[in-house]
Amino acid sequence: MRIDNLKQNYPKLLFQMETSGYSKSYVYKFRREIQWILSEAGNRDWQCYDDVYRHYKSTLQSSEELERKRTIIKAVEQFDLNGKYPDSKWNGSTKHSSYSKLIPAYKTLLDYYIRKETERGLKKSSIATTSNNAAKFLFTMQEAGYCRLAEIPESAVTAIFVSDEGRRLKGHTYRRSLSTVFKTCTCIDPDACRKILSFLPMTIRTRKNIQYLTTQEVKQVREALSDTANTLSKCDRAIGKLALYTGLRSSDIALLDLSSVDWDNDLISIKQQKTGEPLKLPLAAVVGNAIYDYVTEERPSSLNPALFLTLIGSNRRMDANNMWNVSARIMKAANVRQMVGDRKGFHLFRHHAATTLLGNNISQAVISRTLGHVWPSSTETYFAADFIHLKECAMSISRFPVSGEVFNND
Repeated sequence: MRIDNLKQNYPKLLFQMETSGYSKSYVYKFRREIQWILSEAGNRDWQCYDDVYRHYKSTLQSSEELERKRTIIKAVEQFDLNGKYPDSKWNGSTKHSSYSKLIPAYKTLLDYYIRKETERGLKKSSIATTSNNAAKFLFTMQEAGYCRLAEIPESAVTAIFVSDEGRRLKGHTYRRSLSTVFKTCTCIDPDACRKILSFLPMTIRTRKNIQYLTTQEVKQVREALSDTANTLSKCDRAIGKLALYTGLRSSDIALLDLSSVDWDNDLISIKQQKTGEPLKLPLAAVVGNAIYDYVTEERPSSLNPALFLTLIGSNRRMDANNMWNVSARIMKAANVRQMVGDRKGFHLFRHHAATTLLGNNISQAVISRTLGHVWPSSTETYFAADFIHLKECAMSISRFPVSGEVFNND
């Protein structure tokens, strides 16, 4: 796979995206992906960009993350091979695949929503997700011939969510996006917006069961991180202990600089990549010692301020892909989660940190601050694995008759 053109010209792509209004986080994702492709192309048997995508397809478990990777890879391919830039009309808030095709009245509606939520201080990524869903909905109505909100019938709205055969097409998240937009825009066209809101069918919010580390798995991971005779590097051990004992996200571990570690005050200070909010965490001895060993004995000598650098090639800052590989190596060394489909990312460690605090009766507010959540309610996703307190809520079955064969081991 030839990368000379991409290597020479990718700064033009990033500059064009920045000046066209793409969000900083989205431009960062492109930069990170391109730099990873450039660093790995010489070490892998890639012949084309499809091979890059197939690599992710074989390693990523999340279909949403895989789709995001595919979108970026295809955009980079178009730029590299055909000199095509992404849609310059992008404003950083909504995807123009649907938005750009809307009639002025529908664009005005979405523009108002985006402006109001931006003024309210909502994250750009949240605004983008909601407005994208609403743009798709409005474009579908427009294609069906309904060019005014007041013209949209209930049957057209219902058809978005349920097929003629009764199969569910859209779920709770999509409905919530539409509800948010039309509630925000009620002042523009009160009767029509309220009518659309009344047409939205009820949906049930569902959440997949989250895989978690069992007590035995945590024990094996700790032993693997402490066993200097296995194949884990000092870098692997430092990153693993950071993830296990602090619950930091992979993206935040990758963004740590040497200056992020305050040795005098035993603190780790970061600006979170996901939320943009600052976060300070205590530097435990087990974590600090692992970082110190890595920095003094294994970290490449480099002017790069990043704490964790790749050990081969140009010694660049490690990224989220590298973090996943580190996690997979730790799991392998610990002999846990080696079945096909098992999650191996550091989010398992973050989940363990949260449930450990919950199990020790730490308040939800403190846990939320420790994990760097903007909203305390974000911690609720971890309650499902808080077995210590869930068992306290269990009802006795002593009053209910149970057939003897239920407990028969034969």
